[in-house]
Amino acid sequence: MIEAAILVVFPLCMAMAAFSDLLTMTIPNRLSIILIGSFLCIAPFAGVAPYDILLHLGAGLAVFAVCFALFALHIMGGGDAKILTASAVWFGMNASLMHYIVYVSVFGGLLSLVVLALRANNNMILASGLRIPATMMHAKKIPYGIAIGAAAFMAFPESPLMAFVLGH
Repeated sequence: MIEAAILVVFPLCMAMAAFSDLLTMTIPNRLSIILIGSFLCIAPFAGVAPYDILLHLGAGLAVFAVCFALFALHIMGGGDAKILTASAVWFGMNASLMHYIVYVSVFGGLLSLVVLALRANNNMILASGLRIPATMMHAKKIPYGIAIGAAAFMAFPESPLMAFVLGH
């Protein structure tokens, strides 16, 4: 049962965050709350020691500190900062978190280039009949939740909780 929760909760929340950001340019707060709450419920049953749970929370706090600074400088949106913080808790303070952050950076850069190219060629896209959410074409923001979600799917197999699932 714990294995099923690990395999469903994190990927589902990250997919919902990505699609919500794509379609509405917002990431619901409840997804961040579900990620942190479910980690705290699942981790003890997945064999994560209390000290390691604190390290996972510390990883989230470290990511939050950086994201808060980026939010304060108007570089990152609040929803992106919250979902990135909550998802970091699932990775913990280890190499998988660093891989996750690198994936977020790479996918975020690629996403930014794609969105800017789409906006620059807006008339051609409209003429082709391709349907792209209006929020992406007219907003000055980038739906970074897409990059965060993609990075989560790439890095999750390396996470400690996924290692637990693969070990059973």
